[in-house]
Amino acid sequence: MALRTLVDVDTLAAHLDDPRWVVLDCRFELTRPTWGEEGFAAGHIPGAQYAHLDRDLAATQTASSGRHPLPEPEAFAALARRWGINDDTQIVVHDQASGVYAARAWWLFRWLGHESVAVLRGGLAAWTASTRKLTVETTTRAAGNFVARPQENWVVTVDDVLDSVESHRLHVVDGRGADRFAGQNETMDPVAGHVPGAVNHPFASNFAADGTWLPETELRARWEKTLQGRPANEVVTMCGSGVSACLNLLALETLGIQGARLYTGSWSEWVRDPSRPVATGASAS
Repeated sequence: MALRTLVDVDTLAAHLDDPRWVVLDCRFELTRPTWGEEGFAAGHIPGAQYAHLDRDLAATQTASSGRHPLPEPEAFAALARRWGINDDTQIVVHDQASGVYAARAWWLFRWLGHESVAVLRGGLAAWTASTRKLTVETTTRAAGNFVARPQENWVVTVDDVLDSVESHRLHVVDGRGADRFAGQNETMDPVAGHVPGAVNHPFASNFAADGTWLPETELRARWEKTLQGRPANEVVTMCGSGVSACLNLLALETLGIQGARLYTGSWSEWVRDPSRPVATGASAS
């Protein structure tokens, strides 16, 4: 059966030699762009291949875009084929722990029509905690046949969000930390604050204090409070650059809440134009 949200370490370990499975290591640090790739070279899950956030999971930033524009569908599909991915491949993506970067890869594949992709619970930290081995050996796979089938209605534009500031037709959920959302501690972008009318659901709030995913009942309760009764097709997730917002989409998917969309440019695109309105303070209750 295809895995479409999360997969545990034991299940992955049982399929490491399965040619129908492909593992992508998405470790990354925003302030140290080479860190994940260096860590991969020093040791990774056997058979895994590396996917770099800036180079592989995003297009080149432009003067008007956010920090991590979506890659062109065919360019990403060509890369996926080089990774050995077929239309029926089971893909497992992971990063160092929470899955915030892996979720970006998860969402890209889902956006482009690949259903069988799952994020490893606990990432590489969970793998190593289980005392399973790492390797420094590189993997080369035969080219795959994956074809991109973009889901056009999965994304919204900056104009959609701007219109919603007045119309309130969208329920914008910002996945940045509470301090950045409130405009109190902006370290990444030149303007602090949030889109007027947005609500805050930090991606870290999907996890317990020990970094594991919350039990479903608690996760659902938190999301019900955030969604405020709005249907999924009115929900738009955003963050700083369209990365951690994907983890919020993954959380919703694990709860069976489907249809929420991604504002791909997110805050780093929003503040490119000083005419766009900015709010500060915490979410309205």
